[in-house]
Amino acid sequence: QVQLVESGGGLVQAGGSLRLSCAASGRTFSNYGMGWFCQAPGKEREFVAHISTSGGSTSYSDSVKGRFTISRDNAKNTVYLQMNSLKPEDTAVYYCASKGRSYIPANSPAAYDYWGQGTQVTVSS
Repeated sequence: QVQLVESGGGLVQAGGSLRLSCAASGRTFSNYGMGWFCQAPGKEREFVAHISTSGGSTSYSDSVKGRFTISRDNAKNTVYLQMNSLKPEDTAVYYCASKGRSYIPANSPAAYDYWGQGTQVTVSS
C-alpha cells in the first residue's frame, strides 16, 4: 500500500520560509513524478509544483515561481518543497502526491493516484 506522509508545516510570518517534506513508501519512488498541491478554505485544490522521476525537470504555478523550489532525494524516498518569501495568500493545506497517470498533465490533480494527508501552512501578515 502506497503511503505519503507530509511534515514541516506550521505558522510563519510573511517573508519567512518553511521546508515541507513528504516521505513515500509502498512502491518504487523513483519511478514516479511527484507533485505538491495546496487547498485553502472554500477553494479548489491548486497545483503548486511538480518534479520528474530523476529530478531533472520541474514546473511551478505562476504564483510560486521564483519563491518555491521542489526537489527530491530518491535514495530517501522523499520529496521536498522549499518555500521562501512566504505571503499570507500562501496559507493553505499542502498535499504531496504521486503521479501515477503519465498521460495527464502534471498540473492536474487527476494525474495523481496517491495523496498524503496534508500539512497546514499558515502565513501571518
